[in-house]
Amino acid sequence: MDLNTDFSQRVLIHSADMDWIASPMPGVDRRMLDRIGDEVARATSIVRYAPKSRFSAHTHTGGEEFIVLDGVFQDEHGDYPTGTYVRNPPTTSHTPGSDDGCTIFVKLWQFDRTDRTQFRKDMTAELPRPVDGVATAVLHKDTRETVTFSKLAPGATLRNTHPGGSELLVLSGTVTEAGDRLRTGSWLRLPDGTALTATAGPEGATLWLKTGHLRFAKAPDETGA
Repeated sequence: MDLNTDFSQRVLIHSADMDWIASPMPGVDRRMLDRIGDEVARATSIVRYAPKSRFSAHTHTGGEEFIVLDGVFQDEHGDYPTGTYVRNPPTTSHTPGSDDGCTIFVKLWQFDRTDRTQFRKDMTAELPRPVDGVATAVLHKDTRETVTFSKLAPGATLRNTHPGGSELLVLSGTVTEAGDRLRTGSWLRLPDGTALTATAGPEGATLWLKTGHLRFAKAPDETGA
């Protein structure tokens, strides 16, 4: 499957308006945002776990990162409540599921194949004091990408001009960007060379942002090359 694979184009999706699509695992449904490949894919998705649902044990050959959007995600390594950011690099494995149900935003096969940095973070706990109404925590940074979490006061503006493209998910509230109104669950991908200017609505907003990574977008390679 090829979905939103032209990384030179701006893409905006209001994920809350999308239908859920069943995965091969009963009780686990997806909203696909971009994808190169079939079940083994470079993929960005919203994934919903029904109560008591489980995926079988598996190894992340190409790495996995995710945010818990609601509920509590679980595996044999612990519980991950709403607001947790997790990076599981290549070679890591687990058996994911949720006793009470949860929803996550997940990205697969988008790691440097040599990356072995694994962690989990409470995003809100990482926030510093705001400057001009914007508090931004750096969740992860390396030579390929920077991942941040920002909390915007009403009317505050988040700007980004970093090279390599950017990808934004609205976690709560609303923002306006290039004349479009983004709300909770809206996903925006901007190509390399396009600046981001996102201004919060009257209720403020929280945003997840990744920059720099679109230069490295390619299909997964099961051979390990």
